Amino acid sequence: MTLGGALAWPRFALAQQAERTYRVGWLSLGPRTEPYNLAFEQRLRELGFAEGRNLVIEFRTAQGRIERLPELASDLARQNCDVLLAPETEANLAAIKQASRDTPIVMVAVDYDPVATGHIASLVRPGGRITGMTHIQSELPAKRVELLKEMLPSARRIAVLADTSNTGQLASTEAGAKRLGVELQVLAFKRAPYDYDAAFAEAVRAKAQALLVLGSANFVPARRQITELALKHRLPSMFHHSLWAEFGGLASYGPNFVNTFRRAAEQVGMVLNGRKPADMPVEQPTTFELVINMKTAKALGLTIPQTFLHRADQVIQ
Repeated sequence: MTLGGALAWPRFALAQQAERTYRVGWLSLGPRTEPYNLAFEQRLRELGFAEGRNLVIEFRTAQGRIERLPELASDLARQNCDVLLAPETEANLAAIKQASRDTPIVMVAVDYDPVATGHIASLVRPGGRITGMTHIQSELPAKRVELLKEMLPSARRIAVLADTSNTGQLASTEAGAKRLGVELQVLAFKRAPYDYDAAFAEAVRAKAQALLVLGSANFVPARRQITELALKHRLPSMFHHSLWAEFGGLASYGPNFVNTFRRAAEQVGMVLNGRKPADMPVEQPTTFELVINMKTAKALGLTIPQTFLHRADQVIQ
């Protein structure tokens, strides 16, 4: 179904829902107040699914503690949900799959490739009970290395912030760096709590000239700390999501999260209206945003090439 088609069915959805209340189970690592999470709920309301009228949202957050996901997923599985939402990390999806038996699942694969990790058969024919969105993280990290190198032509060594949730992204990053003749200093966290100060100290000792932070929901609670440490240690930084640039990162490149989560809400609506996930292709974003924070560039004493600035979708002054 096209986006236009999805927009056309709110009245039909309301008519279908008048006789019952639907229940959506939602497992997250972070807070419900993130802008993209609010966009998900807003889109559901636009489609006629509203809490207090015909919808109950069972929201569970692990508050950044990934080890709590299985327990929370088991709790959701006991709530008799009509559909389960598994955004963010592969661990969210794995926990929900393990805890539930046959409830449809809509994923938002932000940090991983759901085909490469074996959760679905293919994007076109996912099979089973999972559909949703993917941020094609098997390809985009290499593009971010390319953009960093374009912004900083003299950079020869880039520090990479990684953890166990983004090994696929790291492989793409390494491939992109090899093509460009760039050396990587991989700063990989193995277990929580993450010592960001030590990681940045290691990057400085290794004489890194820039920083790439891979997408991980585990990093979100430290979003301000990471961007401030990058600025403190004078490391031009690149991220996968525009909120990081808004928090002070130098640049970001990736899909618009608000649009992704709005589309995930439409997919949830389709499932609630009777569509089977096996018949719903997993979708990829079709547009990507380059965001540059010029306040950060000035603080770092960087001159961003005008040709690069002209390509930006947003310049933060």
